[in-house]
Amino acid sequence: MASSHSSSPVPQSNSSDAFFKKEMDATKHFRPVQSLPDVCPKEPTGDPNNLCDSPSLVVDQHRWTIYHSKVNLPAALNDPRLAKRESDFFTKTWGVDFVDTEVTPSFYLPQITKEHFALYQQEITPREKVHERCKNICTPKDTFDRTLLHTHDKSRTDLEQVPKIFMKPDFALEDSLTFNAVLPWSHFSTAGGKGNRDAASSKLLQEKLSHYLDIVEVNIAHQISLRSEAFFHAMTSQHELQDYLRKTSQAVKLLREKISKIDRVMCEGSLRVLRLSLTRNNCIKAYNKLKLMATVHQTQPTVQLLLSTSEFVGALDLIATTQEVLQQELQGIHSFRHLGSQLCELEKLIDKMMIAEFSTYARNDLNRPLEDDCQILEEERLVSLVFGLLKQRKLNFYEIYGDEMIITAKNIIKQCVVNTVSQIEEIDTEVVVKLADQMRMMNFPQWFDLLKNIFSKFTIFLKRIKATLNTIRSVVFLVLDKNQKTRDVEDTLQKNSAKDSTVDTEVAYLTHEGMFISDAFSEGDLPPVAADTTSQRNTSPNSEPCSSDSVSEPECTTDSSSSKEQTSSSVTPGGVEMMIGDDMKLTDLELVRLANNIQELLYNASDICHDRSVKFLMARAKDGFLEKLNSNEFVALSRLMEGFILDTEQICGRKSMSLRGALQSQANRFVNRFHEERKTKLSLLLDNERWKQAEVPAEFQDLVDSVSDGRISLPEKKPAATEERKPTEFLIVEGQKYATVGTVLLLIRIILEYCQCVDNIPSITTDMLTRLSDLLKYFNSRSCQLVLGAGALQVVGLKTITTKNLALSSRCLQLIVHYIPIIRAHFEARLQPKQFSMLRHFDHITKDYHDHIAEISAKLVAIMDSLFDKLLSKYEVKAPVPSACFRNICKQMAKMHEAIYDLLPEEQTQMLFLRINASYKLHLKRQLAHLNVVNDGGPLNGLVTSDVAFYTGNLQALKGLNNLDLNMAEIWEQKR
Repeated sequence: MASSHSSSPVPQSNSSDAFFKKEMDATKHFRPVQSLPDVCPKEPTGDPNNLCDSPSLVVDQHRWTIYHSKVNLPAALNDPRLAKRESDFFTKTWGVDFVDTEVTPSFYLPQITKEHFALYQQEITPREKVHERCKNICTPKDTFDRTLLHTHDKSRTDLEQVPKIFMKPDFALEDSLTFNAVLPWSHFSTAGGKGNRDAASSKLLQEKLSHYLDIVEVNIAHQISLRSEAFFHAMTSQHELQDYLRKTSQAVKLLREKISKIDRVMCEGSLRVLRLSLTRNNCIKAYNKLKLMATVHQTQPTVQLLLSTSEFVGALDLIATTQEVLQQELQGIHSFRHLGSQLCELEKLIDKMMIAEFSTYARNDLNRPLEDDCQILEEERLVSLVFGLLKQRKLNFYEIYGDEMIITAKNIIKQCVVNTVSQIEEIDTEVVVKLADQMRMMNFPQWFDLLKNIFSKFTIFLKRIKATLNTIRSVVFLVLDKNQKTRDVEDTLQKNSAKDSTVDTEVAYLTHEGMFISDAFSEGDLPPVAADTTSQRNTSPNSEPCSSDSVSEPECTTDSSSSKEQTSSSVTPGGVEMMIGDDMKLTDLELVRLANNIQELLYNASDICHDRSVKFLMARAKDGFLEKLNSNEFVALSRLMEGFILDTEQICGRKSMSLRGALQSQANRFVNRFHEERKTKLSLLLDNERWKQAEVPAEFQDLVDSVSDGRISLPEKKPAATEERKPTEFLIVEGQKYATVGTVLLLIRIILEYCQCVDNIPSITTDMLTRLSDLLKYFNSRSCQLVLGAGALQVVGLKTITTKNLALSSRCLQLIVHYIPIIRAHFEARLQPKQFSMLRHFDHITKDYHDHIAEISAKLVAIMDSLFDKLLSKYEVKAPVPSACFRNICKQMAKMHEAIYDLLPEEQTQMLFLRINASYKLHLKRQLAHLNVVNDGGPLNGLVTSDVAFYTGNLQALKGLNNLDLNMAEIWEQKR
């Protein structure tokens, strides 16, 4: 086969053909043909001319000859020199004129000659001589072993040439990744000028795959040849094995004959005894079966007898037991073929009877006279009904009780209204027919007593419901507890049975006519575990057959019926003892959900009472009755409702928001009306206030004193004394005198009413805080309009706003500012921490009041400033001394002092006059600069000094201003 895989054919002429044409004289165009290395164990050796000689079995048994070439059949079939061959995707690009070309020597590889190996030969020659000498001295190993090892190594070396992908157990060409890895598509591209190179690559790929196939075939043949000896050995062993089987068959035949003799001599009599014992036990079972059929036949009359006494649980247990016996013990008996369906219909009838009975019980329980007695009505009957309903999985029975609660709540209110209206003579029931209209004709005390009666009835109503529902929940929890105990017992039994299963029982289960006869053994012959499990089913083999006289009732019961009759005794909270059977087929999840629903029913009862109370409240509030209540009446109503809300929360354990929301809604309306009344009152007081100092009655002084003691509340009215205390001129607050107007005294009382209302109705704290802030802001703004804005001139008819009016207004504001921190602390103690942000309203109000007070002080200073500007602008430095200007100024200062001294504290008076004095010095300094009078000791300076001394003397002579530092040296320009 031509070797063309080393490089592509390269044209040697300028011809346009891609390949040379093959000529007859091939020696002129290509080098001699060389064969590819074969995959045989041995390479061709010797003279190539001798390859066609016949092989010698002695000499050439391990030597490759031409007869070995049959393993390289694909190489022969794919010879490109053949003119006729099958075209495939490996060779379709080769033409019939394909020629081999000479490979151009590489310019990068040197020419290797023998001289390059001279140094190596010099080094290896001595070693080779030593090796030959040792080989002659040492005895060589077996030639065959050496040849086998060499063959194995060469085979392993050849197999390593095959890529690992062919050795994988999951090798499959159907896989696209495997196919692409074995046959890359890049070898089959013929586009462009790469066709020749791709064709050569395809040929090379085919040769490589053929080479891998040859290697695998050679190794397979080699492995078969190695194992031929084992095959012949297996054939030889087959004859020996047949001899062994023949001897074994004879031994088995002899053993069977011996066993047959033993069976006839020793076993037939014992087996006959066992069969008779089994027959006896079968007769006993047949008798018990007949007796059980007689018992089942009496089921229907017994059930009817139990239903006549309302023993629903017993009737259901009997039906369940009978149905189980019919399905297990009496299955297939023709006479009882209709009994099962009859019992099912009877069970459905019992379901309806229990539901009707429970509905009757709920109606009787809830419609009892609402006295203080909260005992449960017929607790045994209730417990029996609940057990029956649970047994039948009627888990929605509590809804019947809920519906009865709604009807009863309506009737309670209706009956209370009827009873109250019948006792009021003013209401003619013949004229006013509707109960709502009759209720609206009541006055507040009558309506209040009616509401109190309704709340007391509802409280007893909820206590009864709670007692009944607690009993029902206790029954549910008893069943749940029983389920858990049963599950624990079953787990224990399973563990014990797992331990006992390892015991060797030594019981031989023999068969006769297709039946197990192990039941024929007596209980005493069985192991303890087996005896325990069959103690209720089997009788002793030594006992006589069961008869009507010798067999007792427990002995004749079946396993299925006895297992269902296992019950446990439980006691309800009311002391009622109940026997709980094992046939309550309810899961723990269902029981827990039912208990939660019953508890939710108690919450619903509280919500129902609250909802009915809200409707009753709203029916009375339609004509604005509740909004017209005074503070005391509303507080009493609020306390009554709060008490009822707390009682229901204590009974039911959860808050109901409907009545609380209605109370909050009415409280908001009350707050709005309360605030509007007092704001209107304050507005009227301010509009009629003449801003003159008012006398302080003794009751207001007591009110202020109570606040100073830490009690922000209106004092109780004291009985009229023999000698009434006279009103005082000032209000004494913590040792300070406050001159006030009548409006401020009433405002303090109004503020305390707000604070007391918050104590009485805590739920309106935030609304009251907002309203009180609005009231204080209104007083501040309105007083500013009337005094500073001179609004009182038009509203009240004052001729002018005097300094005394301004000082009195300032002092009133200071009194309110004094109480703001106390009010803030009062509200802060009643607010939730998350509501503390609302207290910032008091900070804003305090700032507004301080700003107002500062504006009044600035107004007083501005009045004197305008006076100084008017008088000092006409001042002339001349005799006589003191001048008329200074006399007039001192006179006005004395009037100012007289107007404010009794109203403002001494410290504020001093600070005010220091500001007035600063204004005076500023105007005087400006006038002296205008007159060019300087502090030079001249005549003009002397006149000014005399006038200033007169001013200073008069000012310091005023009461409380004798120590005032006037610093009159500032009137002179400082020399620079």
